[in-house]
Parts: sequence; structure tokens; C-alpha cells
Amino acid sequence: MSMLVRRPSPYDELFSLRQAVDRLFDRDLTNPFVRLTGNSSSLGSMPLDVRTDADSLTIEASLPGIRPDDVDITIEGGTVTLSTTSHEERTEEEGSYLVREIRRGAVTRSIVLPEGMEADRATATFENGLLSLRIPRAEQVKPHRIKISPTTEGQALPAVDAPAATPAAG
Repeated sequence: MSMLVRRPSPYDELFSLRQAVDRLFDRDLTNPFVRLTGNSSSLGSMPLDVRTDADSLTIEASLPGIRPDDVDITIEGGTVTLSTTSHEERTEEEGSYLVREIRRGAVTRSIVLPEGMEADRATATFENGLLSLRIPRAEQVKPHRIKISPTTEGQALPAVDAPAATPAAG
């Protein structure tokens, strides 16, 4: 009877090291609360959607169970800071928790704004636990259409619309 002997590969350790480093960068640096709790949806999270278009930048924050009066929005030095504190209003009941995932306490998120935003014209709404902050772009940074006046045999013809110039990537 022959016996199969498996010898360890020197590459096994490299792969497990790479997986460990990938886990470190995927979790700990993007969300430091994972390191503390092991759960990215626990205390300290404020899920955001940030989108931009030609006219504005919009930030949406999911804040279930938070009252609009408990949210503070500040814009200073090109950075938007959203802060909130959820207040625990219930008294301790007899027994212990089996699962406790509802966040309570203070949460803060900061977003660096792109150049050319008019922070003094920002507006915010809050509906059903969703905060929506809209910050308009300054007219100077919005894309502008430039009309082209073709010339034929030295004569200028009426202007023709040109496609809107898109900002150069980079």
C-alpha cells in the first residue's frame, strides 16, 4: 500500500500573508471601528452617498432614528463635517443582550469638497432618516458651451452650437 505524503509548499505562507494584509487594508484602514468591534455596521457608522453633477455636489447620509435637531452640519476650509448624537431614551430592563447592533452615541463624518463649491449656498433636507445636503457649484467652474462661428471664404457664418467641453481627466 502506498501512502501519499503532502509536503508543505513555501508559497502557502506567502498566500496566507497576502490574505492577512488584504484583510487589514480592506477593513482596518477604511473603517477603524472594525478593528475595535469586528463589525463594520456597529457604533460609529454613518453610511454616505456622495454624488456630483454639473450643477452641484449632493451628500446623503442615512441616519435612522435620529431627529433633525440632533444633526450638526458645518462647512469650514473646504471640508463638510456631519455630526450627530443619538440619545438613549429607554431604561435598562432586566436580562442581558444576545445581540446589540443599534448604534448609540456620537458619530462624525468629514468629506473634503472639490474646488469651486459655493458652501454659503448649501441647502439641507431631512426626511425619513435620510439627510440630503446639496452644495451648488460656482458658475466659474461649471462647463460652458462655446459657439463656433465657421468661416467660409473669409465670411463668418452664423454660430453653430458645439458640444460642451468636458474637463480634462487628470
